Amino acid sequence: MPPTEGAVPPIAAAATWIHKAVPTKCRQWTLIHRNGFLAHAIVARAVSVEPKRAPRLPPRWFIRTAWAAHRAIYTVTGGRLGLRSATPDSFGTLRLRTIGRRTGEERKVIVGYLKDGPNLVLVAMNGWAEPAPAWWLNLQAHPDTTVDLPEGSREVTARVANTDERSRLWAKSVGPWTAAFGDLDSYAGLRSRKTPVVILEPRPR
Repeated sequence: MPPTEGAVPPIAAAATWIHKAVPTKCRQWTLIHRNGFLAHAIVARAVSVEPKRAPRLPPRWFIRTAWAAHRAIYTVTGGRLGLRSATPDSFGTLRLRTIGRRTGEERKVIVGYLKDGPNLVLVAMNGWAEPAPAWWLNLQAHPDTTVDLPEGSREVTARVANTDERSRLWAKSVGPWTAAFGDLDSYAGLRSRKTPVVILEPRPR
């Protein structure tokens, strides 16, 4: 699950539910789909005889286009496709609404999440690019927000996990991420900074 805009492909093409590997020497790029909708995450799986080789990511334009396509699918289907509930073994996807820290305008992005009791947990990875995702910068400026889940909307307050929480929640994320995409710590190692773990707590009414 970041809001950097890319060129939106034709909706018909975006809804083709691609699941195709493109081999290049010892690696392949995989556009992953889940349960009939385009997944949030675009990853590069390393297929190599070198077991500790760092993961390889697709070009940034490809990742941004996939994010835009996912949002377009959610929009054109009226929210019927595009979101998925998290399970103990897999990430779900939710739509996060933020207030732009500079513009004051509402922004919407679809991101992956896990459940931790009543809380929702996000990893502020930005597709494993170096900069912090804009949605996380926006949440730091305006932590009270709303998320859209398959079962409905929820008002939440965002905060960064403290050291103990981060260790526990990172460990909780390893299994689901690794099962789908590969070693989580290897992906995190692509960034020079520590990737924040963000907790969305239910907001009292």
